[in-house]
Amino acid sequence: MPAAVKITLPKLSANTKPFANALKLSMAAQVTGSKLVDTAGEAVTLVVSSNLALTDANAALKYIFNATTFDVLQSIVIEKEETLVSPLVIKRRLDQAFQNVEDIISKHGKAFAKESDKVTLVDIIYYGTLFETFSSAKEPSKYPLLAAWFDIVSKNSKMAAGIEYIKEQINKGAKSKKQAAHAEKKVTKEIPEPVFNSATQKVTANIEAKTIDPSVKVLPKENERNVLITSALPYVNNVPHLGNIVGSTLSADVYARYCRARGYNTAFFCGTDEYGTATETKALEEGISCKELCDKYNAIHTSVYEWFDLSFDLFGRTTTDKQTEIAQDIFMKNYENGNIIMETMTQLYCEKCSRFLADRYVEGVCPHCKYDDARGDQCDSCGKLLNATDLIKPRCKLDGNSPITKDSNHLFLDLAKLQPEIEKAFKKSAEEGKWSANGIHITQSWLKEGLRQRCITRDLKWGTPVPLKGYEDKVFYVWFDAPIGYPSITANYTDEWEKWWKNPENVKLYQFMGKDNVPFHSVIFPGSEIGTGENWTIVNHISTCEYLNYEGGKFSKSRNVGVFGNNAEATGIPPSVWRYYLMSVRPETSDSMFTWNEFITKNNSELLNNLGNFVNRAIRFIFAKYDGVIPKADFSGKLETDLIKDVDVLLKQYVEAMEAVKLRSGLGIAMAISARGNQYLQEANLSNVLFDETRPKCDAVVATAANLIYLLSAIISPYMPGSAESMCRQLNAPPRNIPDEFTIDILPGHVLGGAEYLFTKIDEKMEEVWKGKYGTGSS
Repeated sequence: MPAAVKITLPKLSANTKPFANALKLSMAAQVTGSKLVDTAGEAVTLVVSSNLALTDANAALKYIFNATTFDVLQSIVIEKEETLVSPLVIKRRLDQAFQNVEDIISKHGKAFAKESDKVTLVDIIYYGTLFETFSSAKEPSKYPLLAAWFDIVSKNSKMAAGIEYIKEQINKGAKSKKQAAHAEKKVTKEIPEPVFNSATQKVTANIEAKTIDPSVKVLPKENERNVLITSALPYVNNVPHLGNIVGSTLSADVYARYCRARGYNTAFFCGTDEYGTATETKALEEGISCKELCDKYNAIHTSVYEWFDLSFDLFGRTTTDKQTEIAQDIFMKNYENGNIIMETMTQLYCEKCSRFLADRYVEGVCPHCKYDDARGDQCDSCGKLLNATDLIKPRCKLDGNSPITKDSNHLFLDLAKLQPEIEKAFKKSAEEGKWSANGIHITQSWLKEGLRQRCITRDLKWGTPVPLKGYEDKVFYVWFDAPIGYPSITANYTDEWEKWWKNPENVKLYQFMGKDNVPFHSVIFPGSEIGTGENWTIVNHISTCEYLNYEGGKFSKSRNVGVFGNNAEATGIPPSVWRYYLMSVRPETSDSMFTWNEFITKNNSELLNNLGNFVNRAIRFIFAKYDGVIPKADFSGKLETDLIKDVDVLLKQYVEAMEAVKLRSGLGIAMAISARGNQYLQEANLSNVLFDETRPKCDAVVATAANLIYLLSAIISPYMPGSAESMCRQLNAPPRNIPDEFTIDILPGHVLGGAEYLFTKIDEKMEEVWKGKYGTGSS
């Protein structure tokens, strides 16, 4: 960039050409690293050198960008802005101006940015001209190309910073003469990008949160609270949708992060459920082997969960030697203890396929609710568990043929014999662990009806082999085998896995799942553990979810309806926003609905206007007036004592909600604390006037605000770890634990790390764009 020009524009007011030009220059300064000089509201001055003056803004921008070399496309597009766009905007002939830009982008799209971090001279010139008018356009969707480009550029943080600077200049100019008489402190450098710098930190010791250290295996510790967390193992044969994610893996991750932030010794395991009929069926559909299918989808699941910021200690899989070893051992101990029954079972046999049909190879009419697409093991409509032979008008899923019945020898787990011990364990866990209501109700209904022997073998090839003579051609039924994946994945994490899984005195097991998985975790798996006669860790708390639906209907991969894990990343919306929205609508007590309108509204009104506004306002003020250094302050003022008292009440409610695994409620309380922070800044009137006229009070406000941001970084970290990390970087403070009380832990002399926007606005027009791409529930 040349060392060339000083440009000064007249006093700014909105809806004028000087305002548009000032926006262009301010954004250009941010993008290119030029220097802005604060001129107390009378003008904006951009200094590039001391020996050249340019009066035309576009010409000045070319110089700043070192773009004086002739470029045909760029020259054409800029000329069109000067002749076909800017004059119409000034005359307020906006529809014609917008349509002209739509046509220009259509014909010369290569000149405009396709990614927010790659804005160019052309983008700044057009954006500066259109910012005011198109931001408030009533029907932006009429101009889809313009709207899409405008949304991309709006997400550029440096452009946003340039706009913010100009708004500040206008606000200064609007002050009364009395306010203007106070000299403004000069800002001669940009607020830095946030970084951690331990040398400039002055923070209370021993408040850091526990984090995952991959080099150290987490094992239970004496005299500590040891928390073992699992989320339901997702089937390997598909991409998880948002309902799957919020129902198990995301909810479990939020709780795991909370436990670590509270200082609990925590381990979190999950993995893909890879054996069984579902895998065989999908492999047949895709024309590949079961192993190839599992490798493919395990990688997809891993990628999705990594993007969603899920903090597993290990995300594994069930097709391992450890799985075979532990599953066979549990079976053999049950067999030796007389809990296994051998019986002949009448099954459905497809003569066309020449095979016994496992449950998931059979579809038909549910005998209970008459749903015409029930599976052979469960009806998705009424939720009742079935045997394939129970179905009315059964059909082979592979070829549609009507199967015949045929006998086959199988093994059964005698749940009726084990019921007294299962019931005893359930009552103890449900009471102590404060299970969710639906988990208790579903389990009670099973026990009340009376447990019956349940078949645990299948005529399949893909599964854990049955280690019993005469059953070499059988494998274990996936619902006997799959929950054993929890200890086997732990065993692949550490050879000392039994310290977690055979240690009920020192370990509390929390399991997260959708409501349809409850009986397998509350009855069948505990029954398998109890039947061994060993001292297994039995589930202490089951946290269940109802169903998350999509835009008035259901998620459907086959109909291309709904948002699946990989789609979320494709929207360009950060993981923290997705996590926030999903947990805010978590279907804890009843079904809930995903809608794009609500998703956009929550981002713009709750995240941006509440949390984002509080953090941004406080941190930028501290840089503007205190050079980013926390002052010494007196916290005994009424505003401060009232705030601390209110936050302590909310913080207690937050901890109580989280301990009870009421995760949606916990998030609501966290945002209430942020809203209380915004109220505090308003009541205190954090402003240049407060700084100039009542400095001690201002010192207390900024020091209190910084410490409240630090507390908020901890309590939102389970939900939005990326946003929490940004807050800590801006504060230049290590991730902190979740305390019982609001304390002052960022001390006088501490230097903040910098500033960045936590969230960006989502254009409301994107609702229709995303609906068009991902469908509606009624489509």
